[in-house]
Amino acid sequence: MLHEDGFRALGRHECLRLLAKVPVGRVVYTLQALPAVLPVNFSLDSDSSVLLRTSAHSELVRAVDGAVVAFEADDFDAPTRSGWSVVVTGRATMVTDPGEQQRLERTGPRSWVVTDAGVFVRIEAEMVTGREIDRRPAR
Repeated sequence: MLHEDGFRALGRHECLRLLAKVPVGRVVYTLQALPAVLPVNFSLDSDSSVLLRTSAHSELVRAVDGAVVAFEADDFDAPTRSGWSVVVTGRATMVTDPGEQQRLERTGPRSWVVTDAGVFVRIEAEMVTGREIDRRPAR
């Protein structure tokens, strides 16, 4: 349903389908009591959680491990004024189980940068919301 503001709310299943189509999103977290946003490549796991791979020594890992964070991804086309945005909110944790780490080495995201001591961060998909706008002229 299109709301008066011109946006259509997306259901959880549709949000996850759209997230799987894009390679980059943004982690929103707290750093020194201030909001911080970091673009990252990611993938979705079979349980719909968001997976990141980064250096074990990164500022991101220190800031998010055990914290509730948001993750946002989108895709917009300015000429047609159309697009979507999805936000996943949940607890972020470093993956520490050796079996899970081995599985993610095969199936998880590949970091776009060379990392030493790479680790996986999982963001549980506790709350998934999204909006779509489509301003293309009707046919």
